[in-house]
Amino acid sequence: MRGVFVTGTDTGAGKTIVATALAATLTARGVRVAAYKPVVTGEPHPDAGWPPDHELLAAATGSRSELVTPLRFGLAASPHLAAELAGTTIVPRALVDAAAAAAAGASVLVVEGVGGLLVPLALDYSVRDFARDLGLPLVVAARPGLGTISHTRLTVEAARAAGLDVRAVVLTPWPEVPSTMEQSNAQTIAHTCGVQVAFLPHVEHPEIGLLAAAAASLPVERWLGP
Repeated sequence: MRGVFVTGTDTGAGKTIVATALAATLTARGVRVAAYKPVVTGEPHPDAGWPPDHELLAAATGSRSELVTPLRFGLAASPHLAAELAGTTIVPRALVDAAAAAAAGASVLVVEGVGGLLVPLALDYSVRDFARDLGLPLVVAARPGLGTISHTRLTVEAARAAGLDVRAVVLTPWPEVPSTMEQSNAQTIAHTCGVQVAFLPHVEHPEIGLLAAAAASLPVERWLGP
């Protein structure tokens, strides 16, 4: 399948914003886009101004939220624990099949991960394993501020150690006037990781048009694989 897998350096690093913005800007260009996120934990969304991740992704692609994310758990925890406490088990093969089902009829699939790259979806099956099974290149969402260099380098190294193709790092929310440190972080990540660094500005409201506009200048087509 053709598409991109959006992972992040950590929970709250901007994966949903980046994934939705990429899906929205591709859709605005007339591309038939599907979105998929294997698991959502911690419903309802902690920020009352924003919908849950799967609902936002669904709105960007004109899909149904239950097709974007079939598995949802109320506990804000790692998926393997949230599933266990809910009395069930996440089956890796079922996640891959659900991603393929979500992509049916679309020309591009945008997948959003859960937490960081090594978060376990099942006890012996991580987000990294899932990305490798899908065969999609990675875009890494990362914060622009203090601490991002180490977190981003660790994520990129972990991805490449598993043979994943990291196409870009997107720093978000990127300020209108970045500080000396933020500019240096971007340059350092680009140099030490040997990867393109792109920028997504702060999006004030969960409006699909605003998210599409925020990503309009990003070279999204070049990030898509295979």
